[in-house]
Amino acid sequence: MSEIKVVELFAGVGGFRIGLEGWKGRSAFTGFEKKLNSHYKVIWGNQWEPSTKTQDAFYVYSSRFDGKHSNQDISKVIAEDFSQIPDHDMLVGGFPCQDYSVARTLNQAAGLKGKKGVLWWSIHKILEKKIEKRKPVKYLMLENVDRLLKSPATQRGRDFAIMLSSLANLGYAVEWRVINAADYGMPQRRRRVFFIGYHKSTPTYKKLLKLKDKRSWIMQDGVIADAFPVNNDSQTQPQIFKGNLSTSLLELTENFNKKAKSSPFKNSGIMINHEYLTIDTTPDFNGKETTLLDIIIKDENEIPSEYFIDENSLKSWNKLKGAKKEIRVSKDGFEYEYSEGSMVFPDALDKPSRTIVTGEGGSSPSRFKHVICSPISGRLRRLTPLELERLNMFPDNHTKLNYISDIKRAFFMGNALVVGIVDKLGRSFSKEIL
Repeated sequence: MSEIKVVELFAGVGGFRIGLEGWKGRSAFTGFEKKLNSHYKVIWGNQWEPSTKTQDAFYVYSSRFDGKHSNQDISKVIAEDFSQIPDHDMLVGGFPCQDYSVARTLNQAAGLKGKKGVLWWSIHKILEKKIEKRKPVKYLMLENVDRLLKSPATQRGRDFAIMLSSLANLGYAVEWRVINAADYGMPQRRRRVFFIGYHKSTPTYKKLLKLKDKRSWIMQDGVIADAFPVNNDSQTQPQIFKGNLSTSLLELTENFNKKAKSSPFKNSGIMINHEYLTIDTTPDFNGKETTLLDIIIKDENEIPSEYFIDENSLKSWNKLKGAKKEIRVSKDGFEYEYSEGSMVFPDALDKPSRTIVTGEGGSSPSRFKHVICSPISGRLRRLTPLELERLNMFPDNHTKLNYISDIKRAFFMGNALVVGIVDKLGRSFSKEIL
């Protein structure tokens, strides 16, 4: 296999695609300065945002990339026109993280909680139907927020357990890692869990099956460990935790980890044949740290005036960014004391940035929006959409198109992944499977 054919689900504005294919043949991890030599080709992409008339993310995606793209509800595509999803080697996607899946049965949508949680089962259904056609999807690369490993609060780790078990039922082995982009020299402190799957028909699955020391795959030999090394000092070996997910999905839903206060899943792990091994790893990186100062626009003449904070609103910014302690009343009438610490204000320029959130756009004061002190004039200002793109390692002005507002561009980046992570994972992955 010289070319890896990819289907991209929940594509957003194309973060996975840029990471795997590069942008104009160049690598995101090098700031698009060096050639990527990619082996990946996205042959079909799907992006559809429920509850909105304007499909702005799809507009960006279809404007930036050639090929076949779908702007339909993926569940309808699967049910009504599955043939439009081409056979492919790898399925990738950062599936929506607002809600998580809870299985009752694989065939009853009513048993899944959350409008977007059901989309996990869209991934499952595609894999299942391709297996039925004897055209199994050989590889998976998926991304989500790191709290997936701990959700829900009443059964810590249950949702991830259901996902792992459902993939095992389809014949996949999975390795995972929570990666903070800033720990490996990237410009944003953004923690996400990435998990990679190998179907039982692949050489890698067979290799994992025979592997006596699966810990070595997590610590040094696996695809993720190759791309993102961890501390493997023999004197400070992390504790290993093991478990089995061979019970039914219904049983997992109702009883998984009910009495425990913490999730059994650590930040790194591997699962094969329903058995998992998991470890808390620490990053091993000695390269250059990219800071917020490195990515900001230096010429203030290029910053629109509305991004600068005026004196009239500064009091509101200070209040929202500051510490607070107040009495609040819950919906059921319970009175409680709410407190929160202060935020760094303005944001430090000599460190990687905080995580971008979807509410980053707009001029109104906010606790979570980034505000920097201009190194040129000392004036306070918000970050522009171009700077937010740089924090996620997208090409400059990737989302700048007619009628796409700055607020929407900021929203895209709050939803996006750090492209450099996919870039490095993709290169490591191709070494393993080609």
